[in-house]
Amino acid sequence: MRGRLSRRDRDRRGWLRGAPPPGWARVLPSALLAGVCAAELISPEPLDIGFLLGAIPPLAVLAHGPVATAVLGALVVVVLTIPVFSLNDPGSTDLLTVCFVAVLSVLLSFVRSRRDAQLVTERAVAEAAQRAVVPPLRERVGPVRCAGLYRAAQSGTLVGGDFFDVRAGPYGVRAVMGDVQGHGLSAVATVASLLGAFREAVLDQPDPAAVAARLDRRLVVDSAGVPHAELFATAVLLGFSADAGVVRIVACGQAGPLLLRDGRAMELDIEPCTPLGLGLADAAPPRVVSVRLRAGDLLFLASDGVTEARDADGVFYPLAERLPGFAGEEPAALAERVWADLVRHCPDVRDDVTMLVLAPRPQAGP
Repeated sequence: MRGRLSRRDRDRRGWLRGAPPPGWARVLPSALLAGVCAAELISPEPLDIGFLLGAIPPLAVLAHGPVATAVLGALVVVVLTIPVFSLNDPGSTDLLTVCFVAVLSVLLSFVRSRRDAQLVTERAVAEAAQRAVVPPLRERVGPVRCAGLYRAAQSGTLVGGDFFDVRAGPYGVRAVMGDVQGHGLSAVATVASLLGAFREAVLDQPDPAAVAARLDRRLVVDSAGVPHAELFATAVLLGFSADAGVVRIVACGQAGPLLLRDGRAMELDIEPCTPLGLGLADAAPPRVVSVRLRAGDLLFLASDGVTEARDADGVFYPLAERLPGFAGEEPAALAERVWADLVRHCPDVRDDVTMLVLAPRPQAGP
């Protein structure tokens, strides 16, 4: 779910991208010190392996703070000077070199620890700001159960070029899923602007076409006065009736949702109109398609990061073919199953991936 990084996402971020150091990095300096000492005690003849101890303080910098690094450096000096280990009697120059490396390692560990603490603070602020733009999706909005899945193309971010939201208003539940020009953090401002306009529009616009016109106007205003702005977005807007028995759909430059019914995935006959930001008011009004829903129906919306993902042979991910195989899943589980299947088909996903699952149920239902 959006709004938080899963454990899988933190692991994908990698050690060099801000994830905590792996366990082996923490254990390695101590294990190397213990291994050298044990080898010297067990061997009947002195071993020329004392040089390995010089690597312990620099290794400690990778995963330990200055105190632990200082302790390990001191232990290295002690081991080198205790006769029982017979480490070839290091001369004063060698011992001073090890001491210098240990002190320098403590200094580097202090700098790294301070920088890591600053990065943690900055990341927490960034995640809080992104959650403010795209808050977690509620599991149920009125008579509609919801589940969303978002994987940004830019690693470590919660918001990119794709967006979705589901809101209840005086005219029923409204949902939107879209894709703005570009992706990553550069698109966050446009996403914030569109979501703000959507949340306002659902309060006073009676149908999805009017909501689409409001979003279009927002982008037109945002790009006014900016030469060659070319600011646009594709989106699908849905408006459910009060009893969730009918959904009205408008597609702006993007394919409509798949209807999962009776174990089959059906493509709805929806002709996309002009993308948002190109002046819907100057073009023909968007076509609104009404679909009557049955108990157990699911509406599945996916961004082009799903439909245009290709495997090593260039074959597109067959969403409509795979989706019936996951029928019967809860909305949240369905999105996760599709994501797992997509990664198997195309391990190197380079675009923002967004899925929105909507399961309308009558208000009188359980």
